[in-house]
Amino acid sequence: MTDLPKRKVLVPIADGTEEIEAVCIIDVLRRAGADVTVASVGNLQITASRGVKLVADCKIADCRDDEFDLIALPGGIPGAEHLRDSQPLVQLLRRHQAGGGWYGAICAAPAVVLSHHGLLGGRKVTGHPSFVAQLSDGTPMAERVVVDGNCVTSQGPGTALEFALTLVALLYDNARAAAVAAPMLVA
Repeated sequence: MTDLPKRKVLVPIADGTEEIEAVCIIDVLRRAGADVTVASVGNLQITASRGVKLVADCKIADCRDDEFDLIALPGGIPGAEHLRDSQPLVQLLRRHQAGGGWYGAICAAPAVVLSHHGLLGGRKVTGHPSFVAQLSDGTPMAERVVVDGNCVTSQGPGTALEFALTLVALLYDNARAAAVAAPMLVA
């Protein structure tokens, strides 16, 4: 891989976060060379949706003044609801979106977090099929991953690798995404 600048990424987590999505996003972006901060909206150690314990680098309040190239939200219930209810995270998302930064969400998070707070702005989006009806300020699409403007959304655990690799391609380039995908045997 060529020596591209390190990108700063925030991945917020909470009790009930979908672990496949969180770990996939974190892992793939770190493989690409991104500086990923995992920030909890609750305790540093969380229990994910299937009982897996994850430990955050910091709490979301510690990130209030930081700037990121990307904020990527994993889904899961009640994880996405906890993300939705975190005022420090919502403030970060609003500032980030207003500044034109990349932001993304997968599974329940596009509806439960982004749409709930009016952060889709009529964009084409996707999400888990059980939550698509809640995408009130976006235009639902059937694709596995949707990029519209600076917003990236995806459907769920089965699309997490594709979502994460799309984030790599957007933050860096297609060559970096391909270089990350190849040793992981992603076709």
